Amino acid sequence: MIKRQRQLISFRSKDDFLIHSLLVTGEYPKREDLMKSPIIILVHGVLGHFLARGTPRQLPGALAENGINSFSINTRMAYLGQINGNAIFDKTVYDIDAALDYLREEGFLNIFILGFSLGANLAAYHNSIRTYSELKGIILEGCAYSLPDSQKRRWDKWKSIPSYGEVYEKAIELLAPDPISSRNDRIFLVNRAWGDTLNPFHNEIFTYKTWWFMRSPEAENAKTYKIIPEMKTPLLLLQGEHDDILDDWECRELARSARESGNGAVEFNYIPGAKHDCMENAEATVNAISVWVKTVLKRQKLKGESTG
Repeated sequence: MIKRQRQLISFRSKDDFLIHSLLVTGEYPKREDLMKSPIIILVHGVLGHFLARGTPRQLPGALAENGINSFSINTRMAYLGQINGNAIFDKTVYDIDAALDYLREEGFLNIFILGFSLGANLAAYHNSIRTYSELKGIILEGCAYSLPDSQKRRWDKWKSIPSYGEVYEKAIELLAPDPISSRNDRIFLVNRAWGDTLNPFHNEIFTYKTWWFMRSPEAENAKTYKIIPEMKTPLLLLQGEHDDILDDWECRELARSARESGNGAVEFNYIPGAKHDCMENAEATVNAISVWVKTVLKRQKLKGESTG
């Protein structure tokens, strides 16, 4: 009998970024049963795992109680990555690659990825350019239709200081001609980014380089509506019924776009009573994920696809 366990694991991406993770597994009679059971790679939002409430902290244990293992990874977007300069959106695919490679080498056969908030946009981008036979499905929780457009609307709404356009002009000045290799990066503060006061709670901080690849008009890979047509893996989108960060149409429209682009396995659920973090209604969220994961595996088995 393999007992339920929580194990801290560290490994490195191909560009040598150190990734800390938490593996949570249930109890299984034999190792081969564990390897055949579903496991979800959890990709966090802005704060990272182990720091945030809700989905990042609560979901692993809840999944284990429903027969689903999890692997929470802290990508380079965590540890204040958008402030210290590590959080280059495009390079985070290396972190997800490393997590997938780790699980594949261990022998896991039925892997899923769940991205929460910013992590959902990252998971979508990764899936649009990567193919793994062991990857059975993608879950996007609270996924913005477009990170750059979403931030511009928010900053315009609250009349941010500086404005979205002013930050863009300064980023061009500092980072030209090659934003990724520029040595002129620096931290900047935006007042009234999240509300109409100068209270620190309403501020937002980036470096110009992390902002450029995640939030600027040039951040093409963070415009999820543009890349979701490339996602052909089974897809579940979740959004809180009362999401206080996204507009209520965003995940629904992403689901529609995926279907119209030929993905025949797309589902979308509003989570009743939840805001941006769907785990505000834990029962409905875990049930939606559990039912969908087991349905995907059952369908693939009926089609004769390998699920172990």
